[in-house]
Amino acid sequence: MMRLRNLMEDAVFQAIKDTLKEYDYCDCEKCQLDIAAISLNQLPPRYVVTDKGDSYARADFLDLQNYLDVLSTVISAAKTVANRPHHK
Repeated sequence: MMRLRNLMEDAVFQAIKDTLKEYDYCDCEKCQLDIAAISLNQLPPRYVVTDKGDSYARADFLDLQNYLDVLSTVISAAKTVANRPHHK
């Protein structure tokens, strides 16, 4: 069955995982979701429906500049969340 997917979500959550390992940011679910929401609102969506489209789009993410764009957006969002977390 085909379904609509935004591959940018996968890229953002992977970058969050990578970022939280490297920096001393809170890794609770709330902070991760806040970082993802901020990041996804700043990055262009990458929707796919077919497996072939998924393969092409994922290959595009292997480009270093695309990965760095996602990573820098996530780092910026993580700093924003760290400065104003929604928990105690």
